[in-house]
Amino acid sequence: MKRFFILSIALILFHNISVAQKNITIKGTAANGLGRKVELYRISDQISRHEVLLDTFRISDDLRFDVRCWSNYPMMVTLQIENYSQSFYVEPGRDYEILIPPFEWNIDENRNVFLDPEPLPLLFQNTQPNDINLLIDSIDRVTARFIEDNYFYFDYKFHPSAYYFDSLVATVNALCPDTSNDFVNRYKTYQLAEMKYNMRFDSRKNLIDRFIRNHPILYYDENYMSLFATLYANSISKGTKDIPVYRLAHWVDNLDLDTYIDSIGTDPLLRHEQVRELAVLQALKESYYNFRYYNGEMVVKMIEKLASRTKFPEHKTIAKNIIESFSVNNEQQGSGGNLAFSLPDADKKTVSLNDFKGKWVYMAFVRVSDPNSISEIETMAHFKDKSNSDNVEFVTIACDREFQKMFHFLKNTRHGKRYDWTWLHFNGNFDMLRHFRITTYPWFILIDPDGNICYDITPAPSTGFLMSAPWLKQNSADSPGSGLFKR
Repeated sequence: MKRFFILSIALILFHNISVAQKNITIKGTAANGLGRKVELYRISDQISRHEVLLDTFRISDDLRFDVRCWSNYPMMVTLQIENYSQSFYVEPGRDYEILIPPFEWNIDENRNVFLDPEPLPLLFQNTQPNDINLLIDSIDRVTARFIEDNYFYFDYKFHPSAYYFDSLVATVNALCPDTSNDFVNRYKTYQLAEMKYNMRFDSRKNLIDRFIRNHPILYYDENYMSLFATLYANSISKGTKDIPVYRLAHWVDNLDLDTYIDSIGTDPLLRHEQVRELAVLQALKESYYNFRYYNGEMVVKMIEKLASRTKFPEHKTIAKNIIESFSVNNEQQGSGGNLAFSLPDADKKTVSLNDFKGKWVYMAFVRVSDPNSISEIETMAHFKDKSNSDNVEFVTIACDREFQKMFHFLKNTRHGKRYDWTWLHFNGNFDMLRHFRITTYPWFILIDPDGNICYDITPAPSTGFLMSAPWLKQNSADSPGSGLFKR
């Protein structure tokens, strides 16, 4: 009995701790969203820009959803359903009630919503007048209206006027005065400062002197950190006035962190140790994507070295987030690619993409209602037999929302029998589409026998790629490095 009592107390404590870790609740109703998955995201920090999934919920039979998260300071979150999303701010200890009105979920079949996004409509219920979203929206509206009314004086085709920018600041301060909410006040201040810098009405030095130098670093405030990231963007990684980029790359290749940090400290804008180290983290992140000068693997090791030695705990966290963002990017690019997706074929039998490991996989993402996709499918059918071999698998994934479109295309059309390779339906698996970064149709991906993606953009059949594909070269007596699309 005593043991049972102790166990009960432990369960109650665990429940209370779990609840305490979720101090923000977002509940809502989606008018026609039955069965769709709601995802709640945030950006971990403004330096790494690493996207973190906070919570998920499958919309239930009563059309309700409930997602939760934790924060000790206001932050921006993004509510996403399939290919549609909307961002807003949340505050600690608040409960939010949202209505999603009837929505046409298949807009993305008629329009590329990645090039021309369709926002997810969110109607907030019982909103208070001092809600930070309303206050920030007022600032944005006043700013946008003033620039629209005085567009000539902000247009780079003409001569932008600093006088009109000062008038903009005065107008925003007059119509949107400071409130009791420090987050909103900082939003206004730092957004205007960032805009002033981007419009070249003030220098980096002046803004750093005003907002960064001799001020505490507000890691918890994304408005401050956004301004910091803007002011120090590309200020180190591409070389400085005194240090050329090849010398920075040399220090990175040799993991010479001390020389790297000490040398850039000669810049008056980087003399503060804490500011300099944070700017170095941003510079190393930028360097990772600068393939011309930097070795990505050594950049990662340099970040790890900085994280192990820093005395600032926030920098350890940011370094970890940067490395995690690299890992996600590498996984999506196919470095040790993840093929753990199972999809139904035309007969509704489940097929795992992992079943094809050990072979080359030429994977096509198409829509059978899309003329461009049909054209490439016909070309693939023409060249497939000539480029076929035992070590390649052709896989086409139909991304039309309705399974019956693929079924009818393969079973009830006169050309369906010509397309005698593996066909699968994406089955509403938007996580897979995001994993492979599918943003348009048709899209082709070549995966090698180890499960790695071979090209950033794999050529389509109409380019003649199937006549000189990598899997053919291994069986050819010709030079393996010849051909237009050599690896």
